[in-house]
Amino acid sequence: MTTAPWRDPALTAAARVDDLLSRMTLEEKTAQLYGVWVGASTDGDGVAPLQREMTADYDWDELITHGLGQLTRPFGTAPVDPALGAQALARAQRRIAQAGRFGIPALAHEECLAGFTAWQATAYPVPLAWGAAFDPPLVEEMARHIGRDLRAVGVHQGLAPVLDVVRDPRWGRVEETIGEDPYLVGTVGAAYVRGLESAGVVATLKHFAGYASSAGARNLAPVRAGVREFADVTLPPFELAVREGGARSVMAAYTDTDGIPASADPGLLTELLREQWGFTGTVVADYFGVGFLQSQHRVAGTEAEAAHAALAAGLDVELPTLKCYGKPLLEAVRAGEIPEALIDRAARRVLIQKCELGLLDEDWTPSPPAASTSTPRRTARSPAASPRSRWSCWTTRTASCPSPPTPVSRWSARGRPTPWRCSAATPSRPTSSPTTPTSRWASRSRPSWRRCAPNSRTPR
Repeated sequence: MTTAPWRDPALTAAARVDDLLSRMTLEEKTAQLYGVWVGASTDGDGVAPLQREMTADYDWDELITHGLGQLTRPFGTAPVDPALGAQALARAQRRIAQAGRFGIPALAHEECLAGFTAWQATAYPVPLAWGAAFDPPLVEEMARHIGRDLRAVGVHQGLAPVLDVVRDPRWGRVEETIGEDPYLVGTVGAAYVRGLESAGVVATLKHFAGYASSAGARNLAPVRAGVREFADVTLPPFELAVREGGARSVMAAYTDTDGIPASADPGLLTELLREQWGFTGTVVADYFGVGFLQSQHRVAGTEAEAAHAALAAGLDVELPTLKCYGKPLLEAVRAGEIPEALIDRAARRVLIQKCELGLLDEDWTPSPPAASTSTPRRTARSPAASPRSRWSCWTTRTASCPSPPTPVSRWSARGRPTPWRCSAATPSRPTSSPTTPTSRWASRSRPSWRRCAPNSRTPR
């Protein structure tokens, strides 16, 4: 029996996916562009904004006959024993693969900022502690442990790290952020990305971009930052995490900047992120972010228009569950209102990522690599080797803790930079040649520490 080219591991991921797309129907391609949130609360007591109003009904058995892009939080929606949860996830993946023509499973994602957000999983220090320690190798080690916990139970993507640079303590998610300095946030955040990705888990940068700069520190409020502040403060951590961390996914922010929602901004999601920074992964929506283009931002009159705006901007996957990218999108494409090429572009990105994760391989199995021997439980480590104990000594000074190590960089033990200086004769060079500016962010999208002018500051 001849193996189809899309099943051939000897071919490149791009070649395999191109062959697969040529065989898929519109419904099958669209099914790769949304997640499903099984067991999500509909009584108003959810974890996402306006969760009750934004949740759509669907028939699970009918839905999966076309395939499925993502499974939303199979472990974090409700408390579940890790071993039992891994078995339930494997059963769901087997059903999804058997229901569709091509046998492609879903990609499962979870929250994992300060540890796998699931019952009995290890809880690590929050990102504020990472910034206070400013120890990138330690953060990378921690993220590697988190990634191994995720992979042990069958999770493929982690919704972390948070790279928002926060400077207003009134904002309600300060504890999720690393600090108020873009270099600190970018350096530590990139280390987290490297750790998570080294464990085979897709890291997701969020919230791109400007979420923490909302007016009055209100959640979902507009961003009032100018182009220079946006380029010098908001964007650098994301560029570092893409270029130096190797992140494979980015989450679009809820907010709008200068009247343009991030989820519908091609200058941000395509021209800057992909064409200038070279990002090749997937862009996912923050929960219900596509629907908010209609209900909150009011830039779309219908769910189909919201889907069109998001897809055209470069947003590939609707999370946490299908709404705009489901029936409204299909009907609009058939009516000629939305070009099918947008579906193909997004589906190609999603399927290439699944191919890289081994989900298109003929020998794929729903059982996670170590489901029978490893669960995300706290494991014993010696005090000297434990990331948690080393962090405790840095962030909580007690008589029993040894003195913090002597700083070995220009940053002090408390995470503040030592004096900066500028040498106009030896400017720092960018890691790659700049692209001709094509968007409103392009003219100043280079991180400020890579420029050197008579009055600028460049780290020594």
